[in-house]
Amino acid sequence: MFYPHKIKNILPTDKVLEIGPGNNPFHRSDVLLELEYENEQDRVSQFGHTEKLTSEKKIVYYKGKEFPFADNSFDYVICSHVLEHVPDVQFFLSEIFRVAKKGYFEYPLITYDYLYNFDVHLNFLKFTGSKMYLLKKERTPLGNFKPLNNFFLKTLNHGYGDFLGGIPECFFEGFEWAKPFELELNSDLNNFITTDMIRKPLPGNTAPSVKSSVKQLAAAIKNKLKF
Repeated sequence: MFYPHKIKNILPTDKVLEIGPGNNPFHRSDVLLELEYENEQDRVSQFGHTEKLTSEKKIVYYKGKEFPFADNSFDYVICSHVLEHVPDVQFFLSEIFRVAKKGYFEYPLITYDYLYNFDVHLNFLKFTGSKMYLLKKERTPLGNFKPLNNFFLKTLNHGYGDFLGGIPECFFEGFEWAKPFELELNSDLNNFITTDMIRKPLPGNTAPSVKSSVKQLAAAIKNKLKF
């Protein structure tokens, strides 16, 4: 999670559900909901690492359809870096809105996948303040960029911690919501790249500027290519 400081509206008495916490649940979560994978290989490919979820909090596993909770079971739900993996985003959102009154979403933006193109990411998402745009990645020409994506990931071995960590607003979106919102299927890439995707310093953030980050990336490419 890149923006834990954006989670502001959890009351002391709120019961909090976290969906897909990975191996690092948010400290305020009470119940953890995790997908039950068919095999270990599928789990590792989705997580991107071999570390398993261990927690003293209650862990509930489900098959990926209806959530195993009654309506309004929770006051707040955290769903960070999950929506991009979900095959049916409309149904998934309806289940979240069914079991919780408010919550927090976080996910990578289209710029992130055009740089790295992780195979397990299925969706491009962008929130407008009143509705969320959805574009299935398979409906874009991103596959044509796979050699370039592999160059960043495999040849340069350049992960987000090296480049993206200092400019998260360009690559990741996070926001709280207090009521259900509309999901719109949209194919206009202009709706997924907006003027708010600029670097905004986080509290106490001393990360390098966009310019210096790009210079570091260019230096890494130059060093690999030896020119």
